Amino acid sequence: MEDEEFADYIASSLAGLPGVLAVSLGGSRASGASRPDSDWDFAVYYHGRFDPGDLRALGWPGEVSAVGGWGGGVLNGGAWLRVEGRPVDVHYRDLDDVEHQITEAREGRFRIERLMFHLAGIPTYIVVAELALHRVMRGNLPRPEYPDKLRITASQRWSADAPADAGLCPRRPRSPRSRRGHGGAHRHRRGARRARRAGRAW
Repeated sequence: MEDEEFADYIASSLAGLPGVLAVSLGGSRASGASRPDSDWDFAVYYHGRFDPGDLRALGWPGEVSAVGGWGGGVLNGGAWLRVEGRPVDVHYRDLDDVEHQITEAREGRFRIERLMFHLAGIPTYIVVAELALHRVMRGNLPRPEYPDKLRITASQRWSADAPADAGLCPRRPRSPRSRRGHGGAHRHRRGARRARRAGRAW
């Protein structure tokens, strides 16, 4: 199955789930920076209620979480799946929360949620950035511009947090052995830098 056909197949399957109003494709597959082994990141948008059991019933092998199973907040839950031998991630997106985050972002307001594997934290405006950057595969979704107020407040917040984030992951010697032993710290530092850049532009 060619990539475009595969993306269309996944989008159609997800769009057919009860309550799903829209489906988007994100990550490197949407930006054009993917490699042959890159995973496929999809988001399903719904209002108020979504039953992960319907996703599980598609029969794709993998792990399907409950709504809120990834800690709640912007990481509202999702699934890690294998479809036709390819890695597929699905993220749950409640449009009630997304619309709230759009309103907050326009006023320059956001939170940073501290979650496992995201040392620098995840900003709540990430769900707004997804709308601007993702490829809408099914349904209709808003396509917000970067809010002027958020441009100021996000830059200020990430700049203020940068010294604290860096202090949690001190640099290690750059020998091959140390790189293997401290790969997690290296990924945390890299994630912190990416998160701060996300505060400047979609």
